Amino acid sequence: MVMDSTLRWALPQLFAGQAQKELFHNEALARIDMLLHGAVESADRDEPPASPTAGACWIVAAGAGGAWEGQDGALACWTEGGWRFAAPRAGLSLWVADRGHVMRHDGARWEDSAVRADGFYVGGQRVVGAAVAAVANPAGGAIVDVEARSALAAILGALRTHGLIAS
Repeated sequence: MVMDSTLRWALPQLFAGQAQKELFHNEALARIDMLLHGAVESADRDEPPASPTAGACWIVAAGAGGAWEGQDGALACWTEGGWRFAAPRAGLSLWVADRGHVMRHDGARWEDSAVRADGFYVGGQRVVGAAVAAVANPAGGAIVDVEARSALAAILGALRTHGLIAS
C-alpha cells in the first residue's frame, strides 16, 4: 500500500524519484515542530491574530473565520510560510498559556485538564481547591457529646490523612 501521508499526523511522505522532495520534507518538519513542543497561546480564539509571531500556535475555537475558517478544533501554527494546521488526535495534550493548564483531546473535542492551578476538577466542577487554614478539633463548651466529638475527630483525621485539609 502506498500512502502520500503518515497515518497519525498526516506528515507528507517522500517517494523514490519524487521531484521537489525538499518541499515535502520541509512541510513535514513544520508539522513536527508545531506538534512536538506541545504549547499554544490560547484555545479561545476563533479568528487568527493580526500579527502572529512565527512559531506561535493556537487551538482554533468553534465558529472560526478568516484564515482559520473550517479549522475548528485544529492546531493552528503561524510559520514563515503562513498558517499550518494539524487535526488533533485522541491523547494530544497541549499546555494552554492563557488558561495556565493543559488541555487534552479525547478524539472528539478538547477538554480542560482535571489538575489546574486553582484546584482539582471532576466533570468540570472543582472538587478540591487551594489549601485553607486547618479546621480545629472540637473542644470545650458547656455540653460535651463524646460520641459526636469522636466522630468529628475521625472525619478530620481522615481528611488530613488524604491531604484534603491542612493539619
